[in-house]
Amino acid sequence: MTEEDLYISYKGIKLPKIAHTPESLKHFEEFTFRPDDVLIVTYPKSGTTWMQEIVPLILSGGDPASVETLHNWDRVPWLEEHRALVLNLEDRPSPRMFTTHFLDDMMPASFFAVKPKVIYVMRNPKDVFTSLFHYHVMASFLVNPVPQSEFLHKFLDGRVVFGTWFDHVKSWLNVGEGQQMLYISYEEMVKDLKDSVRRIAQFLEKPLDAEVVEQIANRCLFKNMKKNSMSNYSVVPCEIMDQTKSEFFRKGVVGDWQNQLTAAEAEYFDAVYKEKMKDVKYTFPWD
Repeated sequence: MTEEDLYISYKGIKLPKIAHTPESLKHFEEFTFRPDDVLIVTYPKSGTTWMQEIVPLILSGGDPASVETLHNWDRVPWLEEHRALVLNLEDRPSPRMFTTHFLDDMMPASFFAVKPKVIYVMRNPKDVFTSLFHYHVMASFLVNPVPQSEFLHKFLDGRVVFGTWFDHVKSWLNVGEGQQMLYISYEEMVKDLKDSVRRIAQFLEKPLDAEVVEQIANRCLFKNMKKNSMSNYSVVPCEIMDQTKSEFFRKGVVGDWQNQLTAAEAEYFDAVYKEKMKDVKYTFPWD
């Protein structure tokens, strides 16, 4: 199907119609945040599901029921998606946990008024592209990414769902004064998950002893998360997500872009990245 069939446009970015409706976007715009809410923010394919596993475990003190009884899209729901309309989020006890793929300047007014805690997860855009390519292959609600060279240009130009990686990252690196922000990368989490869990717990003001940190980190290893039916999207019908084409939990590694991009594509990617990020002062682990 075409982009016109599959996507809607909202504030200049493309969104999958399957999850976004005028009603859900209106609900998002009018949503009332609380100061102690926790918001996970990512560009797609940057570690969202991973963080939707880690944060509930930290806030529950390591209780596995927090990730075994609710699907990730219900335990830490996307605020902009249609599913948010039926979850009675206003009635959830604090601290509530939410997810968004939106840019900072797309957030509702209450976000800027109360400044809830934000965990922003970043990932090497080459690996984001690689993961997104395979996701497009298996998801019927996204356009076909073949040929890869054409899809690469779409990705770098922002002609994909949720716009450009560059705008997204720069948006959240330049949040307003007083916003409670934790920046963490996919690469840091792969390198030392226990340290990452400790950092997140400290940011959430939820002290955990070493044993609980160890338990959470072990449970959130890629190989273990892959087995969790509440997180691996295995219940989603194959007509929507065909995991025989590409698994949702595919590899969970750093640097897989080297197996995806040609030398010429990687060189072009680097040139675009250098130009787009030339004024960004933040030090990324992949630079």
